Amino acid sequence: MVTTRPAPRAPETRQGGDALPWSRNDGLVAVGAGVMDLLSFTFASLAGQGDVPVAGCVLVVVSALPLLARRRAPVPVLAAVLLLGLGLNLTVPTSLHFGASVVVALYSVVRFTGAPVAATASVAAVTALVDWTKWPRLSLLELVGNALAAVIVIIAAAVMNRWQRDIEANRRLLADRAVAAERRRIARELHDIVAHHITTMQLMAGGARANLARDPEVAREALVELEGSGRMALREMRQLLDVLRAGDEAEDEPTAPQPGIADLERIVAESCRAGLPTALDIRGSERPLPPSVGLTVFRIVQESLTNARKYAGEARAQVRLTYEPDGVAVEVSDDGTGADAGLVRAGTASGSGYGLVGMRERAALHGGTFEAGPLDEAGFRVAARLPLTADAGALR
Repeated sequence: MVTTRPAPRAPETRQGGDALPWSRNDGLVAVGAGVMDLLSFTFASLAGQGDVPVAGCVLVVVSALPLLARRRAPVPVLAAVLLLGLGLNLTVPTSLHFGASVVVALYSVVRFTGAPVAATASVAAVTALVDWTKWPRLSLLELVGNALAAVIVIIAAAVMNRWQRDIEANRRLLADRAVAAERRRIARELHDIVAHHITTMQLMAGGARANLARDPEVAREALVELEGSGRMALREMRQLLDVLRAGDEAEDEPTAPQPGIADLERIVAESCRAGLPTALDIRGSERPLPPSVGLTVFRIVQESLTNARKYAGEARAQVRLTYEPDGVAVEVSDDGTGADAGLVRAGTASGSGYGLVGMRERAALHGGTFEAGPLDEAGFRVAARLPLTADAGALR
């Protein structure tokens, strides 16, 4: 059986060729360094000799082009910049030596390589950019100036490296805390579910005892229900014991019935009222699911729609629930092109988003799979599949 609600419009296909081998930021850095060096060279030439050599301008501009590859090959980029700078010093009289292109290239080497390589590169930069045409009347001040500039670059790169390490450590700490908090929440919800099964077992046992003498058939049916509830309670209690609750603090939260598959239409309607047109598509033969599985599906859909409302911009969303013979699959997608979608939600590939962390933990708790990431054309997709045992799929 397939139950289909109105589907969202298909996202428009983006047109464009392959991505450039460098990033936009690298291009802006290369252009900025080239412009700064060109201006410095122009003013220095006008002040020193009254004209601006064309060959010097060409060499200055060309020296900035290797910066496009500064992240992928920092050492070759620095070598290319130094060779072009050395050529400028040997062909055109100028006071410009340690320019912006050299600063950026050396900074990239210190940032992206080890200390021995960075030290060697710094010494090479200081010595290569000295005006050797003045030998043996070489100015000590010029050498000291280059050395001081290199030291400043090294310090700046070292500070940035430390800052990046602190940010990464803080990000991992926050992610670990988010995982721990989500596991405590899962444990609390599973506890409520297991408590429900135990209560049901108690009532069934009482009904079977009351009808054992006068209506054995009713007592037998009650015992069958009792057996099924006992199996499910035992399985979910084992899942509960696998959830780490170390350091859990007491929480004063009112108990309430846990949501499940039946509540999907409600949160889809809430999503529409909140400004995100959302369609619900249910496929396959609908059947009762274990409460913990239904709760996991509900939480994945709930968190996915919340993220879509935050980051997708003007978009439409679709929730697809598929009943499979041995499991259940849920997929939430949108066609949003919000400016923050790729950065915030797809922290994706690295999975740094804490909502994604929680969804992944819930799927893993049931032995399922979880995927999340941007779509090729536009938008974002979250998909999970939760396996079901034969007993769990048949239990009502």
